[in-house]
Amino acid sequence: MPASNPAAAPVYVAWTENEQSRKAQWLAQDGHGLPKRIVAADDTLSADAAYRLISQGTSVLWRGDFQNGRQLLQALARRIDKKKKPARAKAEPASPLDEFNRHRLHQSQRTQLLNKLLIELEADAGIALRRAPDAREACHAALGETRAPFLLPLRALQGIIGAHEWRKKGVAVPALAHPIHVHYGVFSPNRGEYIDLVAQAPLPARDLAFDIGTGSGVLAAVLAQRGIGRIIATDQDPRALACARENIDRLGFSQVIDLQQADLFPQGKSSLIVCNPPWLPAKPTVAIERAIYDPGSGMLLGFLNGLAGHLEPGGEGWLIMSDLAEHLGLRSREFLLQAIAAAGLRVAGRLDARPAHPKAMDESDPLHMARRAEVTSLWRLMRD
Repeated sequence: MPASNPAAAPVYVAWTENEQSRKAQWLAQDGHGLPKRIVAADDTLSADAAYRLISQGTSVLWRGDFQNGRQLLQALARRIDKKKKPARAKAEPASPLDEFNRHRLHQSQRTQLLNKLLIELEADAGIALRRAPDAREACHAALGETRAPFLLPLRALQGIIGAHEWRKKGVAVPALAHPIHVHYGVFSPNRGEYIDLVAQAPLPARDLAFDIGTGSGVLAAVLAQRGIGRIIATDQDPRALACARENIDRLGFSQVIDLQQADLFPQGKSSLIVCNPPWLPAKPTVAIERAIYDPGSGMLLGFLNGLAGHLEPGGEGWLIMSDLAEHLGLRSREFLLQAIAAAGLRVAGRLDARPAHPKAMDESDPLHMARRAEVTSLWRLMRD
């Protein structure tokens, strides 16, 4: 399902170009703020001049060669990263929490600046620039039908194009016969360790399972592949449900998996309830980060506090969580254990997996030490 909201009133931005008044629809997603001032620029604009403009709050509407615009975006990113103050400037080594907060602040500021390099697309999402790709299919998949010229940050357009290529290619999941194809705005199951845990954990029953926050539908599909007779998979996001439906149909599980739009639990009880909530209790800055960041541990606590009331006697709730938040100082192990006990639950067992994703091996990552120590666990929870 498109990321845009067709019921919302169109938002337009205006600017002056070649002494002519111009207007276009603003279709940027994820809360990108409206440009306050726009100047048109082409290949004659230097990266230093562009950096000065965006640093002063001016958005640059690119009219030059498309590939040169991509190179300008890369040059701006290098200048922004160069301005980042190194942690070693402090007298004392930064704590993991300080490193995390500094990293998040830099990423937020970096995104705001880079999103000031804009591009105009025609009503059919065509791009009237030299050496521009045909992005119409990708834009329609992400934004829905477009009926008027519109502006986007060039960085956002690159994300839309890249997401569409991944959607066509798919993500291989060893436990499934076919790849998972992920829509724009839906979190991709690139990290395999949490999927492997669900594929290997001993099943408490095979009649019915709930998959809470299904996203792309990958865990529901794995449960179906393991022989669960019926699965109810829930999500709040219509885009996620549309993505999950497409994957489930492609995998041949449409008769087994029932998709429902719901906040956490469906009606009824089950012997197996699976949830892979966002792992870090922090505020997301863009919509896609809601799969990573859970402000105040809201979804985690909502799942734990509602689990006992939805479990059949002898049933299990599988909480799949990374302990990265603990290594970053965002949440303690004691907090999790106390939340489990306060919800009337006990730990029946736990399966652990070490990370295998590239970031865990990247020593240039500012959060490398925490990522290297990370463990992803499947907590088998039962009613106390």
